[in-house]
Amino acid sequence: MSKKPAADGHKSEASGTPRSPDNAEWWVRFRKLLDEQNEWPTTYLFKFIAPKEQSADLQAVFEGEEITVRASSKGNYQSITSHVRVKSAEHVVTLYRRASAIEGVISL
Repeated sequence: MSKKPAADGHKSEASGTPRSPDNAEWWVRFRKLLDEQNEWPTTYLFKFIAPKEQSADLQAVFEGEEITVRASSKGNYQSITSHVRVKSAEHVVTLYRRASAIEGVISL
């Protein structure tokens, strides 16, 4: 199993996904960190929170993969978890970029 870089759920520069999906320097550092901490291929854990209305769009990013969906206590949000067999850091980044393009999605 991979050693995912720590994420605090706040999309900080230090962990998780960047505040701006267009932050090229952050993605370069993230790829490097992924390569340093993983041997490819590996199983990578993806976790997100999304507004209920965007849940289907987020699940589509992981189409064909096993996905666990849990509703928040009030039902306004859903957590989406998927363990994906990835081939490279670029594969991880591609999935994060696709997910981050969906409005309201928070990476954990």
